[in-house]
Amino acid sequence: MRPAALALPVLLVVAVTAMATAGCRPGRPGRTTTTRSTGPVDPGTGTGYGARGPFATTTTAVGNTTTIYHPTTMGAGGVKHPVILWGNGTGATPPTYNTLLSHWASHGFIVAAANTTNAGSGQEMLAVLTYLTTANGQAGNKFNGVVDTANVATSGHSQGGMGSIAAARDPRIKTMMPIEGAFGASSISNTRLTAIYFAGQNDTIVNPSGVRSAWAAATSIPAAYAQAAGATHFTVNDSAFRPASTAWAKWQLQGDQEAKAQFVGPNCGLCNNRAWSEYVANARLQAL
Repeated sequence: MRPAALALPVLLVVAVTAMATAGCRPGRPGRTTTTRSTGPVDPGTGTGYGARGPFATTTTAVGNTTTIYHPTTMGAGGVKHPVILWGNGTGATPPTYNTLLSHWASHGFIVAAANTTNAGSGQEMLAVLTYLTTANGQAGNKFNGVVDTANVATSGHSQGGMGSIAAARDPRIKTMMPIEGAFGASSISNTRLTAIYFAGQNDTIVNPSGVRSAWAAATSIPAAYAQAAGATHFTVNDSAFRPASTAWAKWQLQGDQEAKAQFVGPNCGLCNNRAWSEYVANARLQAL
């Protein structure tokens, strides 16, 4: 697959840039912001994964290159926190996705977002993982000893979703969950990888048929396709993507068996939920 920055249509560049303009302004380098863990239950999976988790969250800037959303208090009782690497859509920056990224952090994840507005290569996302791996072993670093480097996901929106697929070829990645950012078949060489491909039913920029084709071509890995009912290209923060991606990350990275039931089995949570216009899991995923 060519780098997404070269492959994306002009319409996608213009539209996602507009989304970025509408987002929150980035914080100053080094600034820390704390959000308390409150919020309503989102019915996207019917089990409360849309509600904020038990952790208060903090946003930390690493120079001008990276924004990390993480629990304010990390490592309590020896707990290590799995990682979600995030890729922005074209022209967007992490504050555009504050609601989603902070939500994941409230469920105990370290969410590391490269500040790049062109995340299609996945390289900036992997550089953030390298930083966290180094910081995990540095005495005095706030991430020292609290990063679960064995449980790492990639995710991203639009071009960043393509970047999450590119980055997931790295063997350090355990699962990927691109959101409205798969355009068709691409090679997957990471044999330990699992995936969920998210699409929006009313997305006119990244057509859901292209995302479904990408899922259908991923025959070598356990994978699911989930199409959010009524979702457009610009409802990534507030649609059913948020609770479902949280449940997927909790299953794949934290071993949560209740979350697993949302995705596999004859009566899985997404199988019969009207928040999803289509959901399908391949045989490899059903066998897990």
